[in-house]
Amino acid sequence: MEKIIIIGGGGHAKVIIAIIKKAKKFNIIGYTDINDYGKILGAPYLGNDEVLSSLFNDGINNAVIGIGQIKSSAIRRGVSSKLKKIGFEFPVIVSPTAVINEDVVIGEGTVVMDGVVINPGTKIGSFSIINTRASIDHDCVIGNFTHIAPGVTLSGDVKIGDSVLIGTGASVVQSRRIVDNSIVAAGSAVTSYILTPGTYIGIPARLMPTKEDFKNKKQNG
Repeated sequence: MEKIIIIGGGGHAKVIIAIIKKAKKFNIIGYTDINDYGKILGAPYLGNDEVLSSLFNDGINNAVIGIGQIKSSAIRRGVSSKLKKIGFEFPVIVSPTAVINEDVVIGEGTVVMDGVVINPGTKIGSFSIINTRASIDHDCVIGNFTHIAPGVTLSGDVKIGDSVLIGTGASVVQSRRIVDNSIVAAGSAVTSYILTPGTYIGIPARLMPTKEDFKNKKQNG
């Protein structure tokens, strides 16, 4: 089996380690992080970012980003850029319990977790997270560095941009569009197009006012 390292040592990394062990396609050498959490499901701590170049020079070519994405994708983007400059490759990691139907395209570095269903015609970008038991129906398009959180339901022909978070248990009805850099809060239902970046919440999901909006409203009486 090819060797692989995990970048990050938190809860998200732990789930990825478990998935890779079940899939039995890679030999996990260990994980890197700014903190040493000891062994994680048997994976040893390798050090911080300073060891990455030496690990690559030792013949470890594969890496997976085990850092979660709650809001911004900035950290994950920065890490992927740094690793690419070193020369690492980013295999797609798919849980053996996920259902990936035919005519599905998944970009490099994306992780598909336990219980996910992805139906035909769907295209998923690079370095995205398709989290536990998410359901993605036919002909959806999901961008890069986007997180589809646990239990999300996307109906057919949904188009989601880059750096988007669809929160836990949220749903999107068929043929809707969600623009880059948006957040859909947990449990919300998207029934209309989302064409303005921001945080959307509720049933149906509506743009949540910012602090600046409240300030302007107060000033204007």
